[in-house]
Amino acid sequence: MQPNRTNGAMNPGVLTSLIVVAISFTLVQLLYAGIIRPAADHAVATQGTMSVSSIWVVLNGIEQQICISLMLVAMFLMGYKIWRLVDEEAIYSRDFLSDHDKAQPLDTKRALEQLESSRYRDNPALATWIMCIRRFQNTNNVQHAADAIESSVDNVASQLENGNNMIRYMIWAIPSIGFVGTVRGIGQALAQADEALAGDISGMTASLGLAFNSTLVALLISLVLMYLMHLLNSRQDTMVLNIQSSCEKSLLQHLHR
Repeated sequence: MQPNRTNGAMNPGVLTSLIVVAISFTLVQLLYAGIIRPAADHAVATQGTMSVSSIWVVLNGIEQQICISLMLVAMFLMGYKIWRLVDEEAIYSRDFLSDHDKAQPLDTKRALEQLESSRYRDNPALATWIMCIRRFQNTNNVQHAADAIESSVDNVASQLENGNNMIRYMIWAIPSIGFVGTVRGIGQALAQADEALAGDISGMTASLGLAFNSTLVALLISLVLMYLMHLLNSRQDTMVLNIQSSCEKSLLQHLHR
């Protein structure tokens, strides 16, 4: 499978993302219907109030189900971007004009034809080289070309950062959904206060368990996703630095003749 070379943010296509969302929610629904809910019901029936420590009871709940589904989607989006960054890592520090004679002035027309015919022409690194050479071709000024490098690298960093907006939203939404479960569980527990005063605290205990479990699962998922987000940001920063270094060390050397 070839990555989408026209996507500067390195995100999968909209159709691919929608398919992944549908598959994630479907698989989690099947998991809950076939394993988690029956196991949680069995634990409650056999262990009573002691079942609150069961992993099945902790995971049981609509909020937990939604959080796990969103976690799978977020992990796919981050995994896809990290795969793209690793897959094209060698490109970011490559000298794309290494076959040109460094003793002769750079033939900008030939260089542009060579770069634009590459299958990686929409890669951020190669796109930066093309923009810089075009600027040099129009102005015949190395300083203007260097300014184009800085502008292009800033644009690449901005595209990558903006491409993470949906991931950041899901990382924010997951704890929020967990807190919704907390509020819902506390509300249900308060609604059963009369039964608790009469001596039957099982209903209130179950509702409070729901309240705390949904927050617990959501926060644990958030911690995992934040760590993966940190890895993704580190990879993206390394990519941007490699592009800038490649242009300053190799491209400007070709232009200084």
